[in-house]
Amino acid sequence: MAFALTVDAQRWRDHQDAVATTVVRSAGAPIVPVIKGNGYGLGQARLTSEAVRLGADTIAVGTVFEVGDVAAQGTHDIIVLEPYEPRDPIASEAWWGVGQALHAGRVIRTISSAESLLSLAEGDGSVRAVLEAQTSLHRFGMDEAELLRVLGDSRIREAMARGRILIEGLTVHLPIAQPADEVDPRGVNLGSAKVREVVRWAGLWQAETAVWSGHNSPECRVWVSHLDDSELAAVVTSAPDAVVRLRSGTRLWLGDRSALHATGTVLAVHPLPTGAHVGYRQRTGPKDGTLVVVSGGTSHGIGLSAPTPAASVRQRVVTAGTGALDAAGRALSPFRWQGRQRWFAEPPHQHVSMVWLPAGVVVPAVGDRLDADVRFTTSRFDAVVGLT
Repeated sequence: MAFALTVDAQRWRDHQDAVATTVVRSAGAPIVPVIKGNGYGLGQARLTSEAVRLGADTIAVGTVFEVGDVAAQGTHDIIVLEPYEPRDPIASEAWWGVGQALHAGRVIRTISSAESLLSLAEGDGSVRAVLEAQTSLHRFGMDEAELLRVLGDSRIREAMARGRILIEGLTVHLPIAQPADEVDPRGVNLGSAKVREVVRWAGLWQAETAVWSGHNSPECRVWVSHLDDSELAAVVTSAPDAVVRLRSGTRLWLGDRSALHATGTVLAVHPLPTGAHVGYRQRTGPKDGTLVVVSGGTSHGIGLSAPTPAASVRQRVVTAGTGALDAAGRALSPFRWQGRQRWFAEPPHQHVSMVWLPAGVVVPAVGDRLDADVRFTTSRFDAVVGLT
């Protein structure tokens, strides 16, 4: 009963190597692999070993609860993308545990507010951190005025001078789409709106770090995301005094989908007469259809989906059509047989799905595998085949 992911290891790793090499060529600094959530369907431990193979000096994770999963292999630094928030008691307890671990000195916190940074300034020990800019994403971060106030605060300056806080740079988390409101008032053409936004923040950070001196001064380093190769090169050219570090997750691990093949195993096949009722909800299927039970259910992420962005007219039409079918009790499964996506007989169960095949279609045998078109970031596989 296996819902499995088969990986063409050579092709998958060739893609990683190509991406990592391109980033070094564009930025002059190694790629920062992002390993968060379910490890993009491949698992955090497996991706950590791949990041070590790539020679990564830093790995990014989503939350403090994921630090331990990537710390055991290698000696890389670990940057936590979710901002440190001392007012979250559960996360604070997890951060305390990280502080007691052997890998504590390798962990870098993301700070997105003055309150969070001040709480670290009042603590004991030495903490590594990056400050987060509030970008056009408008999720976390400090605006320019707040960032300058924080760095000018005497309590922060004292904590930095004493080594209680080590500022490792500024992080700029961009939207996937081009920022709609990012304009260059100088009329200088720097390329895309993403480039303009990063360069604006990098200029502020360069100017601010230039006036600092001493052993524990903030690093002139800018951590970025969601830039393509040309945008990354443009940022590096426009901000020559800053070290630019690119984080990459989806592009690095899932950029060559042809190397990844998700399948479910056929567990049972039932040719049924017209009008037969099936499943928990006792629904009927197509005339003289065949009911196929295949491994892969909600526990694997089958049937789970995020809201569609519906940015274009076509996407809105498709979404409306899909919603109408759902309302009528019909939904396409992610499983394919003979090159076509097949209909669910009813919503997927926890570990298996039931799908219909119409009359006239070659019927699979128990043990055959049905291709599955899945979203890897919400998928959990029973086995990953092809990687050692």
